[in-house]
Amino acid sequence: MSPLVAPFCTPGTDSRKAGAMRKLIYGMNVTLDGYIAAAGDDIGWGRPSDELFQCWHDGMRASSLSLYGRKLWETMSSHWPTGDQQPDATPAEIEFARLWRGMPKVVFSSTIDKVDWNTRLVTGDAVTEITRLKAEDDGPMDIGGATLAGAAMRAGLIDEYTLVTVPVLVGGGTPFFTALDSWVNLNLVETRTFPGGALLTRYETRR
Repeated sequence: MSPLVAPFCTPGTDSRKAGAMRKLIYGMNVTLDGYIAAAGDDIGWGRPSDELFQCWHDGMRASSLSLYGRKLWETMSSHWPTGDQQPDATPAEIEFARLWRGMPKVVFSSTIDKVDWNTRLVTGDAVTEITRLKAEDDGPMDIGGATLAGAAMRAGLIDEYTLVTVPVLVGGGTPFFTALDSWVNLNLVETRTFPGGALLTRYETRR
């Protein structure tokens, strides 16, 4: 199975009332001790089962826009632009690569100067741009990358959290959650188990 560090597993439903903001969803694979990458940015512990891979695939299909921090962008763009051309690519990976290339994406970074594959680069303030995007009349967005998602969390912009907890302890690395200025109350809306013991838990922010 090819590397997959994709945000947004379970497809969200866009149930906004008139005038409401579009939904922003933060979801990634996470270790039992709370990390999205082990020390040295190692994500080898998170290889998904076929069923879990399909879950991330379905989530991306349901999203209208993907927001990436630099590290996650570099990980995804190092493989998926040509993922369907790899000799050992499965039918699911071929379909995912094609979907990923066509998905509208925004990368937030001040250290890179070029992006491709239907992607726009934002070098300014991420919270300002995400707030603007949430106010647009469009479908749900997914966000990935610890630093970028952390900024959105502290600004109160994330509406849903999807954690796929993998039964492994790595002892350190990049945490899923960031330090917050105040508590965030959540409602549990879904749980689901996958082969190998991965557990999906999905929470909505209590507004």
